[in-house]
Amino acid sequence: MRIGLDMMGGDYAPVEAVKGVKLFLDTVAADAHLVLIGDEAALAPLLSEAQLDQSKYSVVHSSQVIGMNEHPTKALKEKQHSSISIGFHLLQSGKIDAFISAGNTGAMMVGTFYSIKAIEGVQRPTISTPVPRLDGSIGLLLDVGINADCKAENLLQFAILGSLYSKHILNVSNPTVGLLNIGEEEGKGNLLAQATYPLLKEHPGLNFIGNVEGRDVLTGKADVIVCEGFTGNVVLKMAESLHDIAVQRNINDEYMDRFNFQSYGGTPVLGVSKPVIIGHGISKDTAFKNMIVLAQQMIETKLLEKIRESFVK
Repeated sequence: MRIGLDMMGGDYAPVEAVKGVKLFLDTVAADAHLVLIGDEAALAPLLSEAQLDQSKYSVVHSSQVIGMNEHPTKALKEKQHSSISIGFHLLQSGKIDAFISAGNTGAMMVGTFYSIKAIEGVQRPTISTPVPRLDGSIGLLLDVGINADCKAENLLQFAILGSLYSKHILNVSNPTVGLLNIGEEEGKGNLLAQATYPLLKEHPGLNFIGNVEGRDVLTGKADVIVCEGFTGNVVLKMAESLHDIAVQRNINDEYMDRFNFQSYGGTPVLGVSKPVIIGHGISKDTAFKNMIVLAQQMIETKLLEKIRESFVK
């Protein structure tokens, strides 16, 4: 497998990206060749200092970088020699099997939708976030930002995508699905929640357990929790703040440490035809390493083939 990595994306690139590559190659047994996309002049001394096995990686030069605050569509159009643009070209042409970047999120989303497209039958691709739970397991919340307004059919598809991800990547044998709502009783909530509930309840491929409330997100009541991206992003940002508060107050707690996004790396765009993983802009070495691990898992488990088969059915 060939995994492409944008070495110029993120606030601490390319230094932390190179450290992440070294961490992956030193600690993970994998039959993976890493394609490092970035400015050769900037990467050369860092790669030399890292003393990496040169048979495990290759460098593709990019002469431009899309900044974190640039307009996504305009930047992709005008900067075709940027690391993100080249990454999507390599992915689209089959020269890499997955693409990872901690760069401009908007550019990553635009590049995803316009270069590799959605899997047939998927109305709206989605992004999720892992949820650390009190029992030590990991749940999944989706959508968390790219679909602020949704229809009931969209949430149904998010539940299918999340269940497949939970099963094949998080190793949950029969993931339970909950609908995030303001009460447990059927019929609760706004028009979207009321329209979504019967679709989830009647779908034969879902292990739907009903509504879950905000207080249930961290408890493990459901393995997959679905909502529209507006609510999901609010929950995600609140959860991220818990770790920030713990750090600021010097709270040393194993559970609170699990809210550090570095532990999970990035999030895949679920529902598109090839693996695309988007990292946090402040990603450091551990996050980069874990994004590569996630890309490897998605390829090895043939997750996208399983998603495609599910939507064909």
